[in-house]
Amino acid sequence: MVTGTGSRSKNKHGSLQHSKKNDGKALNKTRLKQAERWFLSQYPGGFADPELAVIGKKHRLDKMQNFVSEQLATKKFRDTDEILESWIKLVSRASLVSVFEKPKFRDLIHSLEAKEKNRLTAGLKAQLYGDSQKGFEQILAVLLSYKFAKWSIISLAPVYAQPQAEVFVKPTTAKGIIAQFELEGLHYRPQPSWEFYVEFKRQVLLMRDLVDPSLAPNTPAFTGFLMMAIRAEER
Repeated sequence: MVTGTGSRSKNKHGSLQHSKKNDGKALNKTRLKQAERWFLSQYPGGFADPELAVIGKKHRLDKMQNFVSEQLATKKFRDTDEILESWIKLVSRASLVSVFEKPKFRDLIHSLEAKEKNRLTAGLKAQLYGDSQKGFEQILAVLLSYKFAKWSIISLAPVYAQPQAEVFVKPTTAKGIIAQFELEGLHYRPQPSWEFYVEFKRQVLLMRDLVDPSLAPNTPAFTGFLMMAIRAEER
């Protein structure tokens, strides 16, 4: 669930956007447009370009979306163990998550006591279908107690549930985007926080709305484009 304040209107990507603080002054637009020109010179069709389409298939976004909608549906939350096993499968299949974090997450879930499993499951349900801030912070509290508060885990399910509206926070990507495009008021920290997530998402969606739609079929693709442009400039 996406929450926010301010009036909303449809943007060129067909999603709802908030007008409050959405003036684009808090980022380096020149660098963003340079990145756009470079990317389209390399891939004229954007992410529809044949070369990128092949890469996109490896990420299986459609399958991951379907998995979330079916296996993490609200009715499934009646069975805590089933939900947690589905969450483990989601993490294990996600190309966005490090191979080192996948088994650690699985082992952590299996080590939890019933009370903690219930807390984690309730947090995930709230994050996806209710009070997203409360859910985020409840998941965070459990993960923190086991020193496994990872951005990759806490931001994964929402972005597969709503890839047009939510963002995946990958440390190297987030730090690179903030520095390269001079995003105002954002300071990356390894420990997840709701405040950072909301502001990073707001600014990423703002940037997305300033470029050609072919560069942003979804937010993971859009942040991927940004990182490709950053790495090209570094070479």
